[in-house]
Amino acid sequence: MVQKWKTLASKKLADYRIFSVRQDTRRSPRTGREHDFFILDSQDWINVIPLTPEGNVVFIHQFRHGTGAVTLEIPGGIVDGEDGDPADAARRELLEETGYAADEFIHIGTVEPNPAFLNNQCHTYLALNARWVQPPQFDGAEDIAVEEIDLDKVTGLIGDGRITHALVVAAFYHYENHLNNR
Repeated sequence: MVQKWKTLASKKLADYRIFSVRQDTRRSPRTGREHDFFILDSQDWINVIPLTPEGNVVFIHQFRHGTGAVTLEIPGGIVDGEDGDPADAARRELLEETGYAADEFIHIGTVEPNPAFLNNQCHTYLALNARWVQPPQFDGAEDIAVEEIDLDKVTGLIGDGRITHALVVAAFYHYENHLNNR
C-alpha cells in the first residue's frame, strides 16, 4: 500500500502575484531516502458554467499567455482573500468578466488541477438564470469577448478541439454528473 511521505523540511523559495514556490524535503516510506520536491502554492480557483434562461452557456474568449493563443472558456479565476468562500468568487468573477449575474449558484464539483506540484483546488459552480446586468469590469491584464453558445453544442466544441482548457472540460464533466444525479 502506498503511504504518505514524511515532510522533513519546507522553505519558501519565491513569491509571485498568483503563486509562490516552496521546496519540501520528504522521506520515502518505501526506501527511506530523502527527496526534494518543488510545490506551487496557489489560492483555490473557481469555474462558472453560467446558463441563461434560453439554455445558452455564457463563454469567454481570451488570450492566454501560457499557450500564446486565444481560448474559448467559461468564466473563472482565483478565490481572493476578500472572497468569503469560493461561491463568492464565482459570483464576482462572473460579473467582472462577463457583466452577467445569476439567481442561483450550485457547487457541482471540485478537482485538483495538478496534485504533482500544485496544492490548490478548482471548484466548479453552475450559475442558473444568468443574465446580462452591466458592462464587464476587466482588470488591467484582461481582454475578453463574451459569447453565448447553445448548451447542446458544448460536447462538439470539446470534441473538435475548440475548448481545450482542461479545467473547463472537467467543469462540463461535473455538469453532466450533476444532471445524472439529480
